[in-house]
Amino acid sequence: METFIQKWGYLAVLLASMIEGESVILPAGYFAAQGELSLPKIMLISFLGSLFADQFLFFVGQRWGKRALEKAAQNRPKLDAVVQKSFSFLHQNKRFYILTFRFIYGVRIMSPVVIGAANVSFKEFATLNIIAAALWAFLSCGAGYVFGGFLINYLSSTQRFFVLGVLGGISALWLCFKAYKFFRRNPES
Repeated sequence: METFIQKWGYLAVLLASMIEGESVILPAGYFAAQGELSLPKIMLISFLGSLFADQFLFFVGQRWGKRALEKAAQNRPKLDAVVQKSFSFLHQNKRFYILTFRFIYGVRIMSPVVIGAANVSFKEFATLNIIAAALWAFLSCGAGYVFGGFLINYLSSTQRFFVLGVLGGISALWLCFKAYKFFRRNPES
C-alpha cells in the first residue's frame, strides 16, 4: 500500500476529488498523518479537482442540461424524481444548495448540471463553488488526517487493526447493501 500511495497518491486524490471521492480523500488524509503524503498538497489537489470538475459540469448543464436531464428522466423515472427534488430545493435555497451539494451522497455529480440547467449565473455559482470546494477539501482531508493521527498516536497496533477491521466490515456491508438495492431495482443488469 505504501508503494501505491507513493506512486499514485496525488493522482488518485485528484481523480477521486472530481467525483464522489471521500473513499480516497479520507484515506489520503490518513496517509498524510503517517507522513506518506503532504496534508497541504492533498487539500490543494482535492480543492482544485472538485472545483474544476464542478465548474465543467456546470457548463455542461448550461449548454445541454435541460435536454440531457429530460432524456435521462424518460429512461429512468426515479432519476426524474431526484432531479425534480433538486430543482425544487435549488429554487427555494439556491445558495445553501450550491454550498452543500458536494456533501450529499448521490447528488454530487448531477447537482452542477442541474444548477447550470437552472440558469444560475456563472459568477454566483463560481463564487459559491470556490467556497464549497475549499470547505469540502479542508473537512474531508482534515477528517482523514485527524482520524489517522488518533489511530497512530492513541491506539496500539492491535486496537488499530480492530478499529480498521470494524470500519472495513461496515464499509463492505454498506457496499453490499447498495449493490443489492441496485440489482433488485435493475434485474436486467
